[in-house]
Amino acid sequence: MTLHPSHPDIIKRLKRAEGHLKSIIDMLEKNRGCLEIAQQLQAVEKAVTNAKKTLVHDHIDHCLERAVKQDSRRPEESIREFKEITKYL
Repeated sequence: MTLHPSHPDIIKRLKRAEGHLKSIIDMLEKNRGCLEIAQQLQAVEKAVTNAKKTLVHDHIDHCLERAVKQDSRRPEESIREFKEITKYL
């Protein structure tokens, strides 16, 4: 499996989100305010959503486009995969 150009950025985003999640757990254990916790949860949710979108777009731009251009598989397979992955946008 090849590393996509976007993967290092996605990894950074997810590691940052992981750190935020650990902080949120700590905030909950220390009875911090719900508004502050909700704001942090929103930030984590946005980070994960953006990472997912980047991954899906990268897959469409590189993997599916390459498969269609190189005709390495039947067009029906590429279309099915495109439909499947766009569910996650």
